[in-house]
Amino acid sequence: MRFSIAAILILSLLASCHRAVKNDSTKLSNEIQMKKINFSSEGAELVGNLYYPKNYDPAQAYPAIIVSGSWTTVKEQMAGLYAEKLAEEGFITLAFDFRNFGESEGEPRFYESPTLKKVDIKNAVSYLESLSEVDNSKIGAFGVCAGAMYTLMAASEDDRIKSVVTTASWLHDAEAVKLFYGGEEGVNTKVEAAQLAKKEYAENGTVQYIATISTEDETAAMYGPYDYYLNPERGAINEWSADKFAVMSWEDWLTTDPMPSAAKLKVPTLMIHSDGAVLPQYTKNYFERIASTDKKLHWMETELESPFHQFSYYDQNAEVEESISEASKWFSQKMK
Repeated sequence: MRFSIAAILILSLLASCHRAVKNDSTKLSNEIQMKKINFSSEGAELVGNLYYPKNYDPAQAYPAIIVSGSWTTVKEQMAGLYAEKLAEEGFITLAFDFRNFGESEGEPRFYESPTLKKVDIKNAVSYLESLSEVDNSKIGAFGVCAGAMYTLMAASEDDRIKSVVTTASWLHDAEAVKLFYGGEEGVNTKVEAAQLAKKEYAENGTVQYIATISTEDETAAMYGPYDYYLNPERGAINEWSADKFAVMSWEDWLTTDPMPSAAKLKVPTLMIHSDGAVLPQYTKNYFERIASTDKKLHWMETELESPFHQFSYYDQNAEVEESISEASKWFSQKMK
């Protein structure tokens, strides 16, 4: 089934909402220190970049923030950008490759599962708790686009996460996915394809892939000429795969509903969004349902219509800097 242009555009936005040496440390141009690290998540060794603030003092214990980017992405994309920016504000931050992606272990490769990513975030908390330089009472989480979904789900189940910030959150339910993926028939077709792909993988170890993004192949997970994912100066970096999306991912993605998690979210939560970002009403709906009374919705102004503003939150200076400013103030106030 062919999607409408609007549906294809919104679908494309989702990408945008092994072993490492522990002493591999890099000094960045802004005097932020970055160290490559490893931690385990259900037996898979995950690789991340740990960012230390300017004038870091190993004798102190710092507040720490886990940063997650959108689906299919790797730590060198929006997660790394926001992690470095938050480190400049005085936090220790962690951007990591979820299992099945980037430098991290996990099979099958390029298998997108919100449930597994939620678990990986929880295990990232456990890793941070093991560090003497981290104040265990001050661990927060930040998510961009679909990373917001994973972050909110994890925080609703793990009270070790003391505060949450999301920006340009991608949040859907069973009705929303019908709009993006060809109605009920389109969703069912993709779920059935995923189930068959899982069966084939279980029986012979073969993984079925489609392109992650394409301007020519309409079967790609994201179809359209979207600069962030195609431009090497933006998101089309070597560390990310533009040509492999595991077909079995569709079932996990299309049947995940993060909306009920709001009723279990009891920590201070800031959500940053705009009318021009993706699914603005869903972010408002989620915000209203958050159990915590300590919450804030920061709505940014834009002349762009939804969902065109979404791309700007991934790497454009104005949106990133305002998000960082609001997030930094929020984490500083809520993780005292």
